[in-house]
Amino acid sequence: MKNPIYLDYQATTPLDERVLEAMLPYFREKFGNSASRNHAYGWEAEKAVDQARAQVAGLVGGDAKEIVFTSGATEANNLAIKGVAEMYREKGRHLISAPTEHKAVLDPLKRLEQEGCEVTLLPVDRYGAIRLEELARAIRPDTVLVSLMAANNEIGTLHPLAAIGKLCKERGVLFHTDATQGVGKIPLDVDAMGIDLLSLSGHKVYGPKGVGALYVRRRNPRVRLSPQLDGGGHERGMRSGTLNVPGIVGLGCACALARAELASETVRLTALRERLWSQLRAGLDEIHLNGHPTERLPGNLNVSFAYVEGEGLMMGMSELAVSSGSACTSASLEPSYVLKAIGVGDDLAHTSIRFGIGRFTTEAEVDFAAQRVVAAVQRLRAMSPLYEMAKEGIDMKSVKWSPTEH
Repeated sequence: MKNPIYLDYQATTPLDERVLEAMLPYFREKFGNSASRNHAYGWEAEKAVDQARAQVAGLVGGDAKEIVFTSGATEANNLAIKGVAEMYREKGRHLISAPTEHKAVLDPLKRLEQEGCEVTLLPVDRYGAIRLEELARAIRPDTVLVSLMAANNEIGTLHPLAAIGKLCKERGVLFHTDATQGVGKIPLDVDAMGIDLLSLSGHKVYGPKGVGALYVRRRNPRVRLSPQLDGGGHERGMRSGTLNVPGIVGLGCACALARAELASETVRLTALRERLWSQLRAGLDEIHLNGHPTERLPGNLNVSFAYVEGEGLMMGMSELAVSSGSACTSASLEPSYVLKAIGVGDDLAHTSIRFGIGRFTTEAEVDFAAQRVVAAVQRLRAMSPLYEMAKEGIDMKSVKWSPTEH
């Protein structure tokens, strides 16, 4: 087994060898600009981009003409949210989302608030899911967009996209989903689910970093966006800039592979996730699953280990590459805002570890990881007076701690 064992597939995924092979010719021999319409080099690049567009659309049930290539999901989210807010501001300036969204959704919404928009963040239940009746109550005549993620990047909880899309259609409100974590992991169909805009990223589906896409519905309704980058009018005027042909080819190939292997990978990853969870429960007490027990990403397991500090636990099992909280904000010492939103207290939130299982994870790696985690938690708890007191039946909330003297 490779050391350290990689169990952080929600942060990023390794490039699949098949994707790399598809990309390589477009760095050297087939180096043309896809916007060069006057010679064979440009035509070759354009043909490759068109194929990738169809491959990305095929994974989410859209049409190739509805795919706009971006530098990643963060740009796609910004284009969707700000683009709708600017284009539809005469209809209204109200947007709806949730506090458990990725920062790539929450921060654009904050920016829009500063510019005069109104944002409603729906509360989530203890699993991190919104309640449909609360969404229905929140939609107003001036609501222009609902933005809710397909799957949470930290706790893996899935949102009921089809039900959300149906409600948005009934109310005449556009529905955007940040599907960065869901694409290639769960079945997605923009028509069946009533999705008008969908963001995705290459590096979460075994493709390259620095490339992503935004699905933009062309009919029923036709979605119009105000561009966030102005230039040569590329991508139907929504996203100017010379296309990253090798990256786009890689993204297309990755999406085609994900579509072909989705059903079998779902079964395999769910089994590995449950294998890890059952071994952790067998070896340890006082551990808590964060997120929905079944309506969650196949390869996501987020666990809080009471009486153990998360960063200390990670240091104690250096053979494993895991995450405490979201990789995009894990440099912060603040407990995860997602865990706080679902009601996890600061003490438990600080003890959470996210295990991300993916395409190249093996049973042997899962078994090794479970052994290392159990051993590390037991070692740290053996040094913890808090764990000992809890085992003696002392109510930790009733303990009055005296200040330390210097």
